[in-house]
Amino acid sequence: MPEGPEIRRAADKLEAAVAGKPLTRVWFAFPELKPFEAQLTGARVERFETRGKALLTHFSCGLTLYSHNQLYGVWRVVKAGETPQTTRSLRVRLETEDAAVLLYSASEIEMLDADGVAAHAFLQRVGPDVLDMSLTVEQVKERLLSPRFHRRQFSGLLLDQAFLAGLGNYLRVEILWQAQLAPRHKAVELNNTQLDALARACLEIPRLSYQTRGTVDENKHHGALFRFEVFHRAGKKCRRCGGIIEKTTLSSRPFYWCPGCQA
Repeated sequence: MPEGPEIRRAADKLEAAVAGKPLTRVWFAFPELKPFEAQLTGARVERFETRGKALLTHFSCGLTLYSHNQLYGVWRVVKAGETPQTTRSLRVRLETEDAAVLLYSASEIEMLDADGVAAHAFLQRVGPDVLDMSLTVEQVKERLLSPRFHRRQFSGLLLDQAFLAGLGNYLRVEILWQAQLAPRHKAVELNNTQLDALARACLEIPRLSYQTRGTVDENKHHGALFRFEVFHRAGKKCRRCGGIIEKTTLSSRPFYWCPGCQA
């Protein structure tokens, strides 16, 4: 499943294609959304907002389309009037004079007003988004030390969207490598230096991935910044200490780490 950086980069592409332009055609597959087609025609998409792995499409008329891609949903950008041949089921079409964005295969799609967004069960459950640039290291430390999270092992905590939205498996393993922490630890066991390192990595790693890559099938972007240090590197040497990276399974997901420098 895509993680926060990939979802935010996808949202950026949707925004670049249709935001700020009048919608000339709006189509929904689900019957409960059909009444909104006429209301949204002529309105504009103001912005696409990510909340972890959910996407909020905000319209100028005050409505918001909530969608969660889960495992199979995918957005596509095409030219106006185009409908690509695919075996996927089209769920949403938002079209302007020159471009259209299409949502395929997603099953979790709802239209909400402002009160509906505020009361939405999933949106209430998720924590702050790691790609929200107003989120600070100190705020992440506060969450780590909160009664709700301070006794949770990092192997599971860093996959829990209620802690920080947008984290996932490759980010989990890279964050713990960066902070030089083994997955069994809990925040309550750490000293302030370790807490600071972990909180900083929780923000720096996903933001670096978003800014420089946002995909999980390359190791580098223009020779630089983001590269996997442990993810999919089992049996290879750790670039920090020279130890051999190991692979195991934690919280039902593959986990990669260096026993030599992750204490």
